[in-house]
Amino acid sequence: MRIITLKENEFDIFSISHKYSSYYQTSSYGNAMKDNGFNIHYLGFKDENNKLIGATLIIYKEVFMSKKIAYAPRGILFDYSNKFLIQEMAKKLKEVLGKQGFIIFRMDPYIPATIRNINGKVINMNTEINNIMKNIKQAGFKYKGQNKYFENELPRFEAICTLGADSREIFKKLSKRTRRKINRASGCGITIYKDLDKKTDKLYEFIKDKNTLTEKYINNLTKNYKSSNLYYAILNTDSFVIESKKRYEKELEKNDILSNKIQNNRANFNTIKSNYLNAKMESDKLINIYKKDLVLATELLKKYPKGLIIGAALTIEYNNTSNIIIDGFDKNYSHLNSNYLLRWYIINDCNNRKLKYVNFNAIVGEFKKDNPYKQLNEMKLGFKTIPTEYIGEFDLVLNKFNYTIYKSFSKEKNYKLKKEIK
Repeated sequence: MRIITLKENEFDIFSISHKYSSYYQTSSYGNAMKDNGFNIHYLGFKDENNKLIGATLIIYKEVFMSKKIAYAPRGILFDYSNKFLIQEMAKKLKEVLGKQGFIIFRMDPYIPATIRNINGKVINMNTEINNIMKNIKQAGFKYKGQNKYFENELPRFEAICTLGADSREIFKKLSKRTRRKINRASGCGITIYKDLDKKTDKLYEFIKDKNTLTEKYINNLTKNYKSSNLYYAILNTDSFVIESKKRYEKELEKNDILSNKIQNNRANFNTIKSNYLNAKMESDKLINIYKKDLVLATELLKKYPKGLIIGAALTIEYNNTSNIIIDGFDKNYSHLNSNYLLRWYIINDCNNRKLKYVNFNAIVGEFKKDNPYKQLNEMKLGFKTIPTEYIGEFDLVLNKFNYTIYKSFSKEKNYKLKKEIK
């Protein structure tokens, strides 16, 4: 086996057809990271017959004293079922990269390990995963563990929505809570549109306080991926006023009817309690909500007669999958649920264009009720997405001497390259 340098087109041709391919292992991602200050390289692995049997994009930066960590995001694209090839591949990485000042080679292959239900129970397991794990470890790679949160460069758990059915049938399968939030957003006069100019300033405004990604990084993704889409949620303030007024007046009428029924059935307390009192209490709550909506809508119409943007999402399409990279919303209007309507619009749009999947991106692998990321999981899994677990992250020490020095100087035991995105 020998390691070669691949041209961008050579790498992309190999990548798109590989079973572990992802949008991270493309020249588009490589160029985006290059624009963000990373060095990049496309490695190819050829056997004795000069056949290309593996490839990967690596990104790297100097971490100390001209020494570097190489990271293959969702790579290497390789046959991990063959332990002898993996061992030879690891040996060649040490020989080639170890002499070039690299101290660690990091990878997190896009190999699915399990499929789970929304409660975290394994419903399907990759029958090869144990053998693959054993082969990688025996080749000298150090496994970072079956972590459940965001300890790695990229998440180990994602939520995948399967398309292909009629959109009405997909909507019916969403959780009741999710359908209610989508309908509320739509009923408030929120509409979704694609920004063909891909201006990301509003998106960044929504996520800058909660995310480590910079505006430059987001801009470079949209610039380098022709398949990127930028969706915006617009609150039409005139429609918001009209719909809020309708809902408020309709609920007032319903509330009056319930009050009359309670007054006319005083003799039968059990019937009142079971049929009317609970409904009246719920109606009282809705009246309060709708009244606040009407006051807010009236104020917004005066201030923003042409409407205002309250949510946004960036997607990248690759290999029949739309990947939601980042999304955010104006916290002042979080109760209008624009993020739910955005996701439903993306599902519907991609389904109409015959894509196969929408990847909702990261969830956590802890499904207990006391999970600190419960809301993240609940929101994404409410779209009847499939929790998918991947094999995880591995490090290969390329130069033991330099690695020992690096560890003695490094304050962080687990240096993350993606923290360096500027």
